[in-house]
Amino acid sequence: MEESHEHTHSYGPMKADLSRRLRRIEGQVRGLQKMVEEDRYCVDILVQIAAVKSALHQVGLSILESHTRGCVAEALQQRDREQEKVDELIQVLRQFTKL
Repeated sequence: MEESHEHTHSYGPMKADLSRRLRRIEGQVRGLQKMVEEDRYCVDILVQIAAVKSALHQVGLSILESHTRGCVAEALQQRDREQEKVDELIQVLRQFTKL
């Protein structure tokens, strides 16, 4: 499923925002590690885990939307590998929505 690095990805314009959000999530995960090391209350840790999951899910949704509006829409308009792109989108939706 990995494409060439020479390809311009549809999320390009939001790359700085995505990077900022992912760095924040990385900090949240480090905070979780610290909470466990400090024997913090289980419920507090679980609340933070839920926050990390939600933040990561939102980043994924942003990239998924960008991919659909950019890469997939372009393939459909140009009739270029359209079935392959639709199949790829369905597969990534299946993976993304797994629990």
